[in-house]
Amino acid sequence: MQIKPFFIYLLVAAALVSVPVPASAFWIWTPESGKWVNPKYSVKPSPAEQLVYADEFFKIKKYQDAMREYKKLLTHYPKAREAALAQFGIGRAWEALKKYWRAVGEYQKVVDRYPFSDLGPKVVEHQYFIVNLFLEGKASDKEFARSLFGTDYQIPEVFLKIIKNDPYGPNAPASQYKIGLFYLEKADYQQARDAFEKTISDYPDSKWADSARYQIAVADAKRSVGAQYDQKTTSIAVSGFEDYVKMNPDSELSPAAKAEVQKLTAKEAENNFVIGEFYAKHKRYKSARLYWQVVVDKYAATAWAARATEKLKSLPGDAP
Repeated sequence: MQIKPFFIYLLVAAALVSVPVPASAFWIWTPESGKWVNPKYSVKPSPAEQLVYADEFFKIKKYQDAMREYKKLLTHYPKAREAALAQFGIGRAWEALKKYWRAVGEYQKVVDRYPFSDLGPKVVEHQYFIVNLFLEGKASDKEFARSLFGTDYQIPEVFLKIIKNDPYGPNAPASQYKIGLFYLEKADYQQARDAFEKTISDYPDSKWADSARYQIAVADAKRSVGAQYDQKTTSIAVSGFEDYVKMNPDSELSPAAKAEVQKLTAKEAENNFVIGEFYAKHKRYKSARLYWQVVVDKYAATAWAARATEKLKSLPGDAP
């Protein structure tokens, strides 16, 4: 006796119902394909439909489910126009989950794998937003040390990727400038100076170029701290601030630059005064007189001038 296919299907269905399986592992019969499929692993018949399906999960904030569906699109339709959008969606999902460094890496895949996509500017916009969160101390990520770039020095590396991804975009000069800010915060003054110099040379007409000139003087000023007997760096910093004020008299940073000039000028006066004390201590009075006289003549507006005057009066009249 021949058993009809319909009864075979009923027997199989009954057998499946009788076997305890996880809810997510159920299978259904699809007459269109003539196959049993698990909806969890199935893919929509077109990349456009698959993208819409994945986006629906994203809209209701089921980000893990959204990523699963985006990945299906990448697996089954890797060359479809929608593939770049799916990869971008994965980046957005990680960002929504506040896995920021993972998001940066997933966004980068859009540019690397789909260079002809028009998503480049959007990728840069998201990467720039994320890296600024870390630069400004507004975000943290447990995966920070294990992320794509490895250490906190990934911050300038991400900025460099942003510049590479869109070298003529609005975020490129800002990224180059902020590389300098990062190194300035790390007290790596030479690296900071180099980054600010590159901002000026690569983006001379941007608003960041003028700010970079100010920050170069700041780097020089910070670098001069501790070099009590070497006034060259301090003098360079003073010149930098003075030049900035001349070029940008109406800038918001000009008052700060003027204040820095006053502070550094006082530092120069102090350095000369201290050197004079050193020579006086070793009874080299002629050299001491020379340095104290410089304080009186060149730094008359500082408090050190009065002290230098008193020191000059205390020297022996026939001091060598």
